[in-house]
Amino acid sequence: MSRAQQGDEIAYLELYRQYEEDIYRTAYVYVGNQEDALDIVQETAYRSYKFIAKVREPQYFKTWLIKIAISCSIDLLRKRKREVEWKSEYYDSITAIDEGDLPLALSLKDLIELLDIEEKHVVILRFYYDYTISELSEIMNIPLGTGKTLLYRALRKLRKRVEEEDVYEFK
Repeated sequence: MSRAQQGDEIAYLELYRQYEEDIYRTAYVYVGNQEDALDIVQETAYRSYKFIAKVREPQYFKTWLIKIAISCSIDLLRKRKREVEWKSEYYDSITAIDEGDLPLALSLKDLIELLDIEEKHVVILRFYYDYTISELSEIMNIPLGTGKTLLYRALRKLRKRVEEEDVYEFK
């Protein structure tokens, strides 16, 4: 990390490549197509290389990269002034689907579609990337309390919908 921060391009590339797939998946969740996601991966690489010297805590490098990727994704969406539609390909890539789990995966897709965009963000960051509420709040650049509120509101919506559908039993 220190070599990369001192301008060593090879050290930076080695470091960046460790997280490139995570950056792509994050971008794809936001923009919904491969071409834009690849553009965001490139923009994230550019921005992170440009500002890597400002990273104070190397253990949060991945979090910092994901935050840049989200920022790049949101910038692209703002330019287009459209909201992301989540596609089935995304769900296929994040869930390992056995034949018996197919109805569960379809239900999950339908359920997540009910959430607002911010709620989708926190659910994905919390349960897909396994970030803590504190980390996802930092990535989304929102107060910790707001992160908690968004997550709990999203989970409440999901639980209510599942109970209405009477698909699964909660204890």
